[in-house]
Amino acid sequence: MRKLLYALAAVMLLSTSWAQAQGPEFRSDHPERYTVKKGDTLWDISSRFLNNPWYWPEIWHVNPQVNNPHLIYPGDELVLVYIDGKPRLTKSSSGVVRLSPKVRSEPIDTPIPAIPLEAIDSFLTDTRIVTEEELEGAPYVLEGTEGRIVMGALDRLYARGEAPARSVGVFRRGRAYTDPDTGEFLGLEARSIGDGDITAENGDVLTVDLTRTREEVRIKDRLLKREDRRINTSFTPSAPDTQIDGKMIDVESGVTQIGQYNVVVLNRGERDGLEEGNVLSVFQAGGKAKDPVTGEMVALPDERAGLLMVFRTYEKLSYGLILTATRALSVGDKVANP
Repeated sequence: MRKLLYALAAVMLLSTSWAQAQGPEFRSDHPERYTVKKGDTLWDISSRFLNNPWYWPEIWHVNPQVNNPHLIYPGDELVLVYIDGKPRLTKSSSGVVRLSPKVRSEPIDTPIPAIPLEAIDSFLTDTRIVTEEELEGAPYVLEGTEGRIVMGALDRLYARGEAPARSVGVFRRGRAYTDPDTGEFLGLEARSIGDGDITAENGDVLTVDLTRTREEVRIKDRLLKREDRRINTSFTPSAPDTQIDGKMIDVESGVTQIGQYNVVVLNRGERDGLEEGNVLSVFQAGGKAKDPVTGEMVALPDERAGLLMVFRTYEKLSYGLILTATRALSVGDKVANP
């Protein structure tokens, strides 16, 4: 009987330890209060307080006495309080504080982002994932006025096909993504080149006036309707609600070694339960070693090597930003729940 009680106590202790390990873990050197500075991100602030910053939603307490309690602005003072015996972070009801004794500080209208927006800006606005049929069925550029083969902002061009809308984006075929394990087609990257307005239609020939361009528009570039999808820049770091087991299948900018603030493509998306703001651990694939006794090749375990945050999701794939990397990462490394 005594052994049974010891066993039950041990199980309860292990269960408690596991549950605690799954919750927010405050850093030993966390501050009691912190004044938000321009240039801070939500990830930076969460990392000041937590060893596992993706648990931010569990420690954030909305203060009903302040304006926009869900948003954090430069100048806001965050304070650590205890509610029902549990530590929580909240915005001070005193409002915006002075950042300098010599300068009068005023509220800034733009809340701080979750991650550095300059690292992902082009992927929020200029890149989208489409199907092969969507891109092949879109109108394509014939030429510019006077037979030009390259065009820029304020130029006029002619395209052929059915007008998708009055205001259009000009896109160029990017990379086609397939799942490295199953071979399933995941999506085709369409890269934004510019924007324009269809000013005339003559049968299936469209007249387009370019309003802005990011690079030269070329023959065979495609016209797509401007995306109405809301651009979310204030997502919150969080752990996925479902079990995620995927891989990094591509990295932007053509680098061979992936590090902090590189944008990567994942072979997991909305259908797998991923949401914007989800944080994933990156595991460097383990190698193989020859057993000196048996001569067998033994698979070595994967090593945790970094963290990323998902910032754009599609049905079958997602874009993520590497937040930390303890060693060089590479395409093919695994991603999973933190």
